[in-house]
Amino acid sequence: MTALDIVLMAAGRGTRMKSRTPKVLQRLAGRPLLHHVLDQAAGVQARRVVVVTGHGAAPVQAAALQGAAACGLADVRCVLQEPQLGTGHAVQQGLPQLQGDGVVLVLSGDVPLTEPATLAALVAAGAGERLALLTVRLPDPTGYGRIVRRADGGVERIVEHKDASDAQRAIDEVYSGIMAAPARRLAAWLARLGNDNAQGEYYLTDIVAMAAADGVPVVAHRIDDAQQVAGVNSPAQLAELERALQRRRAEALLERGVRLADPARFDLRDDPRSGARAELVCGQDVEIDVGCIFGGRVEIGDGARIGAYCHISNARIAAGAVIHPYTHIDGEAAGVEVGEGALVGPFARLRPGARLGREVHIGNFVEVKNSQLADGAKANHLAYLGDADVGERVNYGAGSITANYDGANKHRTVIEADVHVGSNCVLVAPLTLGAGGTVGGGSTVTKDTPPGALTVARGRQLSIAGWKRPAKAPKA
Repeated sequence: MTALDIVLMAAGRGTRMKSRTPKVLQRLAGRPLLHHVLDQAAGVQARRVVVVTGHGAAPVQAAALQGAAACGLADVRCVLQEPQLGTGHAVQQGLPQLQGDGVVLVLSGDVPLTEPATLAALVAAGAGERLALLTVRLPDPTGYGRIVRRADGGVERIVEHKDASDAQRAIDEVYSGIMAAPARRLAAWLARLGNDNAQGEYYLTDIVAMAAADGVPVVAHRIDDAQQVAGVNSPAQLAELERALQRRRAEALLERGVRLADPARFDLRDDPRSGARAELVCGQDVEIDVGCIFGGRVEIGDGARIGAYCHISNARIAAGAVIHPYTHIDGEAAGVEVGEGALVGPFARLRPGARLGREVHIGNFVEVKNSQLADGAKANHLAYLGDADVGERVNYGAGSITANYDGANKHRTVIEADVHVGSNCVLVAPLTLGAGGTVGGGSTVTKDTPPGALTVARGRQLSIAGWKRPAKAPKA
């Protein structure tokens, strides 16, 4: 097989984005556009990738190396295009980094949805000897280079929109910006590029006419899916591709039997904090209501139900669990586990390290962080459990909290099996509540309690008969 190298153009300013962030670092499904294109390079097993940077070169280079490591690309190099004098000039900067013995595939860092299979078909069409162009027909081809064909159907040249005649602008087959060329021929063509055009730039597309003049066949691999070659030049286009990508992901889940109440109101994104890739693995008969957002890797067991407008990242939800609406589950790197048949929410929050056993109940406005709740434990209302080990069948009252932080260090609270904690209690860690004990409502507990005991730690109630409230003095 002929070696495949890639020149990835990522130098553009993206002025229409109206953002300080370089265009190729704008996020699609939680990841920079550039990372999506690097995934494409990995999908076609590129030998080497040369990323041509320009605007925001430093952060783009850092993102390129990070993205390459994430998708397993071993040889990624960055070169600077300064000044930026067009697409041909960009590829000129990258070519010296290539070995010259293979095929060069030219990609754009703002075209995130091209499938590796499409790129592989384009490379195959070139067969290592021909110049191969990826083309598509568009109902509105404004702004794209038009494919001008000979009478026999072969490609004669590409004419940029700004330089095209009215007749040429009527052509609806356009160049996608993606091409594959033999490296040795590409180097010769690039050396002959000029900038005699309306923009004063070096157009990569001019090499098509050179190839035809040199007797090198120019072939067009045309696809029907315009979204695969859609670029991002504005926030509106970015939003359009976001919905297109999410719709594809939703349709894939539907094909696997997942019940989505509305595929148009579903999102699956990477988690940029943990670095976890977007992956939603569902068992049989999983139901997901509208407006849910999933981040990183999420596993949902058979028969589990996810209520409307939940946000779930880096979590495992076991079979039969119910996540009620507006619940926020964020595992970050540590992850969250929800046990079989557990009930969570609505309006609950599970933070990293939360581990819920079977039939655990976490109710409205309850927050759990770095805590384990054994089978059957319940915290149904307005409570906080942080750095705690909670035993089986514990009932944790409304308004109660574990005071786990002393201002310098975190400490654990152990609540043994069958403990009942009344409402509005403060458990000051480090602390152990013995099995079967009861803590009276309103108590602040600072010492370990014995098993089976009733613990009350609050001021004695006092009632003063006939007490009068203070009254304001009469106005003069």
